[in-house]
Amino acid sequence: MATSHPDASAAAEPSSTPRTDSVTAIVPARNEEAIIAACVESLARQGEIAQILVVNDQSTDRTAEVVRDSMKEIPDLRLLDAGPLPEGWVGKNHALWVGVRQATSPWLLFTDADASHAANSVGRALQIVHEQQAALVSFSPEQISRKWYEKALIPFVYLRLAKKFPYDQVNDPKSPIAAANGQFLLIRRDVYNAIDGHRGVAGEVLEDLAIALRVKQAGYRIWFGSGKGLVRTRMYTSFDAMWLGWKKNVYRLMGGTPRSAFREMESTFPWIPILLTIFGLKFPFLLFLGVLFLIARQTIYGLDLVRNQYPFSLNFYYVPAAFLYVGVLWASYRAHVKGRIAWKGREYSIGAPESVK
Repeated sequence: MATSHPDASAAAEPSSTPRTDSVTAIVPARNEEAIIAACVESLARQGEIAQILVVNDQSTDRTAEVVRDSMKEIPDLRLLDAGPLPEGWVGKNHALWVGVRQATSPWLLFTDADASHAANSVGRALQIVHEQQAALVSFSPEQISRKWYEKALIPFVYLRLAKKFPYDQVNDPKSPIAAANGQFLLIRRDVYNAIDGHRGVAGEVLEDLAIALRVKQAGYRIWFGSGKGLVRTRMYTSFDAMWLGWKKNVYRLMGGTPRSAFREMESTFPWIPILLTIFGLKFPFLLFLGVLFLIARQTIYGLDLVRNQYPFSLNFYYVPAAFLYVGVLWASYRAHVKGRIAWKGREYSIGAPESVK
């Protein structure tokens, strides 16, 4: 999850924190041999982290071996085995639940293997805890995009999320809107226990949103903001992985109903400029209008990118971004209507409530 507004790294450097603020970092890992070492090393630089737990979720690659190698240099690092996936659980949720049961700190940091943390990320989060009296702090990581399809789709999705989950409303205790990003989610242990943690959201594909909502509904304060300068991630390294990732999530992120999905497609795709351009092949004036309207929408998109801390130059990907977004939203809608989604070699049977088989 990501939206616009304050940049958490822009605040003053965090002051030293008492040991009552010690943190256990928990990383679920399923076939992450290429990236897990960098994540663990970035966590090891955090003075507030007393314990790093990597939970190996039935990996078939060298993930466990890479972590064991890192353990030789990082004394606070442990490797846990998630074991078989119980019925009714999403794999990531079960792995995190296994990790929590071995955690020894009053604060829990849930993060993903593809996240790289600046040396002050946890300290800044704990500073926000004290400033805002928050029980949950989450950063939306800075996104690394290298391929054209990443530069097109990922910012487009995050700008849509910025409109649906604005930080000021998420952080307002009076607003019912709640959100968090599972790539950096810091939560107080007693609050986690009070909402039954990941067991309470065992079958949820969007477990970060579900946990944030449960925390807020229980009367605790949450804080969600930009992680620029604090946490970075490259979510997907191939088109197929990116497509499957958003296919899994985007329908629910945008409301989770056919009406909300079709309304989102109608409002985000440049239907009028494209239709005018097509008809303009026969009537030149319509072609002129179509191109003019398309440039206007592309410029508005560029300004929106800047407001959300993205480079204006990404507006050149506007047209492919719109096509990709509508396409993956349609695919996500179809998958949820059929009741089955696939992710990391597992197939999830989703319903209300969701379950995993």
